[in-house]
Amino acid sequence: MIFYVLFLLLSNFIGAVSQVLLKKSAMESHKSFIYEYLNFKVIFAYALFLIAVFIDLYALTVVPVSYVPIIEASSYIFAIILSRIFFKDRINLKQAAAILLIIAGITIYVI
Repeated sequence: MIFYVLFLLLSNFIGAVSQVLLKKSAMESHKSFIYEYLNFKVIFAYALFLIAVFIDLYALTVVPVSYVPIIEASSYIFAIILSRIFFKDRINLKQAAAILLIIAGITIYVI
């Protein structure tokens, strides 16, 4: 079952990456209104969302549904880390504490 829990974490990570791609595309200027939505970053981001959904569906064939809300909390960790990497946002003390609490909560619940 741990393998499938890791699949759910992978799905959250893929979802966070796709959100970063959408934000990067939104921050760029485009030739026209249609190119805001029909460009490589947006199409690829939505393809990643689709992949994440299929990974979720596959993992949920084994993982109990009660695990899902706990594991979904990891998306906050991925969002904070990816915003640091791609947007140069600083991780403040509250965010670091939140990351530690989320990791501790996931670990306690899964074990």
